[in-house]
Amino acid sequence: MTIRAYAAFEQGKPLEPFEYEPGELSADEVEIKVEFCGICHSDLSMLDNDWGMTSYPLVPGHEVVGTISQVGSAVSHLGPGQRVGLGWMCRSCLVCDQCMSGNHNRCQEVEAGGATIIGRHGGFADHVRCQASWAIPLPEGVDPKSAGPLFCGGLTVFNPFVKNEIKPTQRVGIVGIGGLGHMAVKFANKWGCEVTAFSTSPEKESEARELGAHRFLNSKDAESLKSATGSLDMVLVTVNAPLDWDAYVNTLRPGGKIHIVGALPSVEVSWFPMLMGEKSLGGSPIGSPQTTRDMLEFAGRHSISPIIEEFPMSKVNDAMEKLRSGSPRYRLVLTNDFD
Repeated sequence: MTIRAYAAFEQGKPLEPFEYEPGELSADEVEIKVEFCGICHSDLSMLDNDWGMTSYPLVPGHEVVGTISQVGSAVSHLGPGQRVGLGWMCRSCLVCDQCMSGNHNRCQEVEAGGATIIGRHGGFADHVRCQASWAIPLPEGVDPKSAGPLFCGGLTVFNPFVKNEIKPTQRVGIVGIGGLGHMAVKFANKWGCEVTAFSTSPEKESEARELGAHRFLNSKDAESLKSATGSLDMVLVTVNAPLDWDAYVNTLRPGGKIHIVGALPSVEVSWFPMLMGEKSLGGSPIGSPQTTRDMLEFAGRHSISPIIEEFPMSKVNDAMEKLRSGSPRYRLVLTNDFD
C-alpha cells in the first residue's frame, strides 16, 4: 500500500504532500487509519531540528487517534475497526529491565528510543504504524476528536501525579496555563488536590478557575509568589521558559518537589533550602502504556478533555504557523481529509 502524508524535506520548511511505501507489516505491529492527529510543540521542535536528531523527509505527528486497519500476525488483543490512540513512543523492546519493571517509556534498547517521529514517519498522514503494545484503546467517555493531545500532553502532566504518589489531600501548583498546563489543572482538580495556578498572564485567572484552579497567582509578582510560601507539596512546571527557581522552591512544604515536564535547557537552584527542607527536583517524559490506559480511564470518568482548535490536515501549514506564533487555545488537532 501507499501511505499519503505531509512531510518537511528541509529544516524549517513548510510541509508538503508526500507518499511512501511502508513495506510489510511486522508481526507485532498494527496499522492505524488516522482520524485525528494533535499537534504538539515537539512536532515544531523536530521540524526545526532543535534537538539535532531530525532526519528528513520528516512526517510529524505523535498524538494520533484512529481505527485499526491491519494487525500483525502476532497481535491477538487488538482487531480491525477498533479505535486506538498513539503517542510519542511507538515501540519498546519489552525485555530490558525498564520494560520488565513497567517503565516502557524509559526503554533505551530500541533505535531512537522508540519515538514515533524520530527515524520514522508519524501521524500527519492517512495511516501510521506502531508496535501493538503502544496502540491504546479509547475507553468510553473519551471523545476521539479531542483525545489526541491526551496521548502526549495529557500523559505528560498525568504521570507526575502517579510517579510522586500525590494524595488527594495534598496541594499542587501548576506553572503555566497553556497547552500542557490547562490539562494539568483539570487533572489536579479531579485528583482531589487543592490547585494553585501560576501564570504570567493575569487575564487568564478567570479561565484558570473555570478549569479547576482554587487559587491564581501572578508569577511576575514577587509578593504574589511569597504568599504561597511553604504551602505546596508539588509544583508542576509545564513551561519551557527560565524561572526564578528559588522562589518556587520557597513555595514548597518540607518534602515537596518541583517536577518539570517542560523541555528546559538547564535549571539553577540554591541547594541549601533544598537540603534543609528535604525538597527535591525532578522531571519525567510521557508514561508507560499502562499509565496511558490509567490516564484515559481517569479522563473518561471525570470528563477531562483538552480545549482544542481544529484544522483539516490539508491546512497543516496554517496550523503549524498558529503554533509557531504561540496563539493556540490550547491544543491544535488535524482532521484527516485525504479521502
